[in-house]
Amino acid sequence: MPTQAPNVLWICTDQQRFDTLGCYGNPFVHTPNIDRLAERGVLFENSFSQSPVCTPSRASFLTGRYPRTTRCRQNGQDIPKDEVFVTRLLKEGAGYINGLSGKLHTSTCNPSVNKGTERRIDDGYDEFHWSHHPRPEWPTNEYGNWLIERGVKYDVRPSERSKQVSIGMPVEYHQTTWCAEKAINFIRANADYDYPWLFSVNIFDPHHPFDPPAEYLERYLERLDEIPLPNYVEGELANKPLFQQIDHGQSYNTPHLHAFTEMSEDEHRYVRAAYWAMIDLIDAQVGRMLDALEETGQLENTIVIFMSDHGEMLGDHGIYLKGPYFYEPAIKVPLIVSMPGTVLQGQRSTALVELVDIAPTLLEAAGLPRYPGMQGRSLWPMLTGEAPLDQHRDDIYCEYYNAMPWHRDPTAQATMVRTERYKLVAVHGVGGELYDLERDPNETHNQWDNPDYAPVKLELFSRLCDRMAYTVDPLPERRAAW
Repeated sequence: MPTQAPNVLWICTDQQRFDTLGCYGNPFVHTPNIDRLAERGVLFENSFSQSPVCTPSRASFLTGRYPRTTRCRQNGQDIPKDEVFVTRLLKEGAGYINGLSGKLHTSTCNPSVNKGTERRIDDGYDEFHWSHHPRPEWPTNEYGNWLIERGVKYDVRPSERSKQVSIGMPVEYHQTTWCAEKAINFIRANADYDYPWLFSVNIFDPHHPFDPPAEYLERYLERLDEIPLPNYVEGELANKPLFQQIDHGQSYNTPHLHAFTEMSEDEHRYVRAAYWAMIDLIDAQVGRMLDALEETGQLENTIVIFMSDHGEMLGDHGIYLKGPYFYEPAIKVPLIVSMPGTVLQGQRSTALVELVDIAPTLLEAAGLPRYPGMQGRSLWPMLTGEAPLDQHRDDIYCEYYNAMPWHRDPTAQATMVRTERYKLVAVHGVGGELYDLERDPNETHNQWDNPDYAPVKLELFSRLCDRMAYTVDPLPERRAAW
């Protein structure tokens, strides 16, 4: 173990589901660099977000606390000022210099509300290259200003083939490329100093709109007919919550926006191709960042994390984008951690892990005490071979408390618990879902009302009740016995 606290290159994509990388078994994508990262580290096969929506998830994994605990459970909310990010703890406790490129999204990011950079708390970032999304809707969007400096206009044009896909910026002017460039500059600038650093690369892709560079999309068009259609069985939504039936006809309560019922098979495949093409570009930029670590001699003292904040339905179960649902594509995300010489290499973990576990992991890796407000469980013993790779949690907990404004009658209040075999979703005041993942891994058949599953349902409700109780804030700490 190095005597100095390790550097951290923390790469977080936006809305990337777990089955989108070669190392996770996808035979279509071209992801040699992320696959190489997995060969150098530990790949978690069962990693889950604590919310299927951006802001609650990001607030959760940056603090090591559950969305309800952070009081940041909705998109469009501002995280309270007294929440403590792990980046701040690393800075104050171990002298880290921290930087960020791309989005943060722990406060409101709406150009009709905030005309400048999103509101920040004391987050610990010394360099803050903010670009919530690529569209030039803020004068403080640093990516947009980077384009202006180069005399380049942001230009994303509709595809002639389908209104569901757009043709994005060229590779050299893409926001993903810009995010990586900022990280590379930071890596090189901090190579010869005797303090540790952390850099958050918060890439907007593969978040919709689905708009990869033309050359990345092109390679998929020759194989378009081979791309599988979404996992959807006609009629499967009939006994599932109303929210899903609404979103089957239109995403985000917006007519014609990725409306599954209006799309042809060719369009479904085309969207999937565009989504994968965006991930291929991410992989190329990950390769550039890994090369910079190697070239500056920092690879062996840098923890590299690759993950996403939540998933994307991509037409599965007849739904696109995200919302109040907890299917595997919505909440199961890639998570790879590497640090040659310290973290195990070429290993795969089948354990159930949560993104809330990352913050305490980083504290332990840096030799810092656990922050008393954290609720996650450190993965560091697993990563270093001091604990088994196949056991971490007995179940996964996830929340959706009116996290987006589209569903109003009633508002969507839902929680989920998932064990190795079963998943229960309680849509509070409405009903719910129950899946036997062993017999029905595609989550097609809702067993909520099946009397044969009544004992399972009761046991899962007990688990869910316990997990909800354990989200109570550990703060403020008890100071005495009375």
